[in-house]
Order: sequence, then structure tokens, then C-alpha cells
Amino acid sequence: QVQLVESGGGLVQAGGSLRLSCAASGSIFNINAMDWYRQAPGKSRELVAGITSGGSTKYGDSVKGRVTISRDIAKNTVYLEINSLKPEDTAVYFCVADVKIGRVWGQGTQVTVSS
Repeated sequence: QVQLVESGGGLVQAGGSLRLSCAASGSIFNINAMDWYRQAPGKSRELVAGITSGGSTKYGDSVKGRVTISRDIAKNTVYLEINSLKPEDTAVYFCVADVKIGRVWGQGTQVTVSS
């Protein structure tokens, strides 16, 4: 099994930056890709960014240009850096691992952007 633990969320002012971390443990050899999703109150979950085991990246349209996903293979950790934060970025951010038998979700970390 794969376990994911997110960290780095918090309260930040609009225009600021934040870096979220997602540490993976367990059967990490089963991970094909890692994604970040977010869910704002009253809205459906949306893809923020993703990175494959080969290093290819993808970004959601709503954050493209403001977000960078990266990883530290030695630490089994994926990062999400968000710049020029806006109040509409307020959401719970989830780390997701694509594994052979499905998807594993972390518990989420709250990001709140004040105007």
C-alpha cells in the first residue's frame, strides 16, 4: 500500500507564494504518477498539477503559469509551488498517487488566501 502525507498549507495573503509537500511511503514502486487536486467549498475537485514517474508534467488551466510541480526522488516527495496566490485559490489541496490498482488520496491540506 501507498501512504501520502501532505503538508505546507496555511493562511497566506493574496499575491504571496506557498509550497506544498507530499511525502509518499509504503509500496512507492507501484506509483506511476502523482497529482495535486484541490477542492474549494461548494465546488468539485479539479486537477492542479501532475507529474509522471518519467518526469512529465501537466497543469490545470486555472493555475497554469502560477504553479510548478516538482519532486525529490530521494525523499519520495512531490512539491507544489503556487505563486501569485489569489483568494480563489482557497481550497483543500490533495495529493494523489496513481498506482497499479487505482488511486490513493492523501488527507488534504488547507490553503486559505486572504484578500
